[in-house]
Amino acid sequence: MKKIKVGLVGYGFSATVFHTPLLSVLEEFHISKVMSSNPEKVKSDLEDVEVVSTLSELLEDDSIDLVIITTPSGMHYEMVKDALRAGKHVIVEKPMVVSEKEANELIQLAKEQDVQLSVYHNRRWDNDYLTVKQLIEEGKLGDVKMYEAHFDRYRPAVRDRWRENEGPGSGALYDLGSHLIDQALHLFGMPDFVQADVFGQRDHARTDDYFHVVLGYGSLRVILHSSAIVPSNGPRFQVHGTKASYIKYGIDGQEDMLRAGKKPVDDTWGADSPEHYGKLTTGEGETEEIETLHGSYLMYYQKIADSLLRGEELPVSAEEARDVVKVIEAAFESSKEKRAVYFN
Repeated sequence: MKKIKVGLVGYGFSATVFHTPLLSVLEEFHISKVMSSNPEKVKSDLEDVEVVSTLSELLEDDSIDLVIITTPSGMHYEMVKDALRAGKHVIVEKPMVVSEKEANELIQLAKEQDVQLSVYHNRRWDNDYLTVKQLIEEGKLGDVKMYEAHFDRYRPAVRDRWRENEGPGSGALYDLGSHLIDQALHLFGMPDFVQADVFGQRDHARTDDYFHVVLGYGSLRVILHSSAIVPSNGPRFQVHGTKASYIKYGIDGQEDMLRAGKKPVDDTWGADSPEHYGKLTTGEGETEEIETLHGSYLMYYQKIADSLLRGEELPVSAEEARDVVKVIEAAFESSKEKRAVYFN
């Protein structure tokens, strides 16, 4: 079997938790080179990998097929551009970039270079979201009229890290909002309008840590919400339709499992705790417990292998990721101007 030789750019939290463990269990991939300022850390995990200190050193390697960029969001545009110009297929962490203009430039460049460009929107494969998606597709809820998703945390103290410092691509809307927006767009497409409240809620906040975003689709309203000051979480998902409601507490546990050093090597991966199974309640008042589908972040990379080796569609296209950025920009505009922002 032909191996996809990978060059990994950055070796921080994203690379070590969300990418390396998944790549390591798929025989189609081989991480051959890593760009990092901490070679000791890389070598402790990946003994046979060459560590380089610059992106150009990695891109000069003709044997590398796929470059995976896991650096801070404000660095994505230039690094992706360089990798595409070098003729490499590219995966970049979400958010793809920080503006629709940058995204369109990269999409065009990938077409000119005849290479694939995808974005790691892994939470399309959360167990709770997959369950919501299936219920909607099967018509169990009827015509959906309200969809509400939360990504709340309790982190009252501001930390000194790039996501919480002022800068391009920092803040909760680019970080957690990317996940919620991508899920919503994957279900419902682009909205008619965006109305949002985005600001720094914590004392001494240096960037946004709270957002409440409403996407309008005819008679459907999509509510996406996040706050860093939530000691006790409410529902993760609330979806209401003309036939039934689905309420789901708890969050997919794949991130916690990956943080703990576990890998998706058997069919128990991505399972939900039975106490967190959601409830489907019909308009007649009948309630049914819905077993949560298994989540699988591994599916993203399995589909990447299918795309690069067998010509199948990418799991997340650059155009889809561009639309997420477009909605984020509109949400910031809406919050600043205190008005709804409509799309043509």
